[in-house]
Amino acid sequence: MESKLYVGNLSYTTTEDDLRDLFSQAGHVKSAALIKDRETGRSKGFAFVEMGTSDEAQKAIDQFHGQQFQTRTLTVNIARPREERPRGSGGFGGGGGGGGGGGGGGGRGGRDGGGGRGGRDGGGGRGGRDW
Repeated sequence: MESKLYVGNLSYTTTEDDLRDLFSQAGHVKSAALIKDRETGRSKGFAFVEMGTSDEAQKAIDQFHGQQFQTRTLTVNIARPREERPRGSGGFGGGGGGGGGGGGGGGRGGRDGGGGRGGRDGGGGRGGRDW
């Protein structure tokens, strides 16, 4: 069994120190990483906590999953490796490249018609032909 835990449904005010303090009740905490939004720096409401051993990780799951912490009911599970998670393919943000200007990648485009959806003239969004 792994010793890295996914901790979900956290209050947005929870800190990494709060997590270390809580999970140290179940054993040695190797690391606590609160996941934050890149742009705003605000917590996304979940974290990864690595315990010293797999036994301590199981103890933390038994002790904290479904328990109240800072007015929220915690979700505590073994963290799954990234490659097991489904990747986008639908919904709002599925797949596709990011920003980038110039010739493609969904940017605003320019003379070369790089951005947006593209109409008959090959330019879409704010890019397209330069009349």
